[in-house]
Formats: sequence, C-alpha cells, structure tokens
Amino acid sequence: MSFVLSAFTLWWREQIRFLRQGSRVFGAFVQPLLFWALFGSGLRSSFRPPGGGGQVEYAQYFFPGTVVLILLFTAIFSTISVIEDRKEGFLQGVLVAPVPRTALVLGKVMGGTTLAVLQGTLVLALAPLAGIPLAPVSFLEGVGMQLLVAFALTALSFCIAWRMDSTQGFHAIMTVFLMPLWLLSGAFFPAAGVPGWLGILMRVNPLSYGVAALRRILWEGDPAQLGELPRLGGCVAITVLFATTTFALAVTLARRRGKEGR
Repeated sequence: MSFVLSAFTLWWREQIRFLRQGSRVFGAFVQPLLFWALFGSGLRSSFRPPGGGGQVEYAQYFFPGTVVLILLFTAIFSTISVIEDRKEGFLQGVLVAPVPRTALVLGKVMGGTTLAVLQGTLVLALAPLAGIPLAPVSFLEGVGMQLLVAFALTALSFCIAWRMDSTQGFHAIMTVFLMPLWLLSGAFFPAAGVPGWLGILMRVNPLSYGVAALRRILWEGDPAQLGELPRLGGCVAITVLFATTTFALAVTLARRRGKEGR
C-alpha cells in the first residue's frame, strides 16, 4: 500500500501541475500540429511514398510522426519538473522519505505518460480529417501503442533530467539528442532512399519501431500505403524492450543518487 500510495501521489501531482500550466499544453500540443500543417502543405508536391507504392500524401505520411512528436514533447515538459523539484527541495524530501525509489520513478514516469497519451489520443482521433481511415479497433490499438512509446520516452527523459542541474542543460540535450531521435525514426522522412549510414542509424533507433507500429496500425486496412516496414509484432516487442530498459535505467539512477545522498 505504501508503494502504491507513493506512486499514485506523485502521479496525481503531475496531473495537477499540468492543469495549472497552460503553456505546457500549448507547447506539447499546438506546436506539433503546426509542424504537421506547415510541413504537410509545404512538402506535399515533392514527397514520394515509401517503396513507391500507394498514393499517400505527405500530410498523411507525417501524421503518425506528429502523434509521436506530441508524446515526445509532453515527455520532455513533464520531466523538466524533476529539475524544478530538486531546486525547490521537494525531491530531496522524497528521497529521504521511506519511499521505494521504484515508486518515485513509476509515479513520475506514469504521470508524464498519462498526459502524453491523453494529448496524443486527441490528435489520433483526428486521423479521418487527415484522410486516414480509423476503425474503432485501430483506434484502441493506436492508444495502446502510444502508451508504450510514451512510457519509453518519458522514462528516457527522466534519465536525462535526473542527471541535470539546470533546465538550460536539459534543453541542450533535448536539442542534440531527443529531437534527432525523433527525426531518425522515420517520422519525418522514410528510410527508403536515404544514404547507407543514415539508414543504419534509423534501423538501430528504437523509436523507429514505435513509429512504424503506429503507421501499420493506422494503415492496416490498406497495406499498399505502408511500403517496407517491419512487422507489427517485432515493432511492439522492440518498443516493449525500449520501455523496459529505459525504466530500469531510471530506477538504477534514482537508487544510485539516493545512496550518494545528493
């Protein structure tokens, strides 16, 4: 009960903090939609579908990447609170309390994951407006896939924020690491036709399989639009491994810092 209550309290604190900070809603929700509208319109005429099949337009191709970008932005904004909590002394109070480090990490990560999935689901429901048919089963599968991707990204952002002492440093890491992680996931451009070294980076990028899974789920009724993508089962398995690894790393870092007494 102590573990559950601790994790739930930290989760609930993230929800309250989010509702009180309207700028986070704008940054995590509106900006990716602007990217989708601007890039979808600007690159429409020059886009060639992956594998040369289908008649998918760039706005349709970019839509799953926009959903994942919302998950990424929300993960980033939610884990910035780790740095703020340390400056305010709240984190030190939690660390000295008889609370398992796993509960601390789970509460913070699930708090960001919940916010990310809620925002991503709102955009996912707009898929028919982008010309993507969305059956009820596909919608539920998409929400489940968002949950895995959001959990992995939030745990990864937690690992980065945990070692940071300033929000400026966190934003710098976001710019040089997290954003390229998204750019090299196949969200912005397909892997077909890229240089060999870039294709290798895209294949070893775990986020690529989350984007590919979401793309398969949305286009499962029209396989011709998919091009060459990994199988859905393999994508889900790699995403689960990604989420498990980042969460385990986050717990390890939290325990180590607790032992160091910092």
